[in-house]
Amino acid sequence: MAAALTAGPVMSFAAGDAAKGKEVFDQCSVCHNADSTEKKIGPGLKGLFKHDKLVDGKAVNEANVRNKINEGGNGMPSYKDILSDKEKDDVIAYLKTL
Repeated sequence: MAAALTAGPVMSFAAGDAAKGKEVFDQCSVCHNADSTEKKIGPGLKGLFKHDKLVDGKAVNEANVRNKINEGGNGMPSYKDILSDKEKDDVIAYLKTL
């Protein structure tokens, strides 16, 4: 167990529920495809967590995806005050299944 603690800095978030995240993602699907990488209004998100970088060039990880959800940018609105932390956990869990 101690070895895992010294493996390096890791940000962890509460585990989300992918099924609930899929429901929350319905509002995201207006702009984002979940079943392809094809751009709608925003980028398609299929395989998001299999990519090295987000569209903005940042690494694909939970912290950066959460930041994008919170802050928006490039036409995407901020969801910081719209989605609860639990809903964000759920959406991230769902995005990992794509």
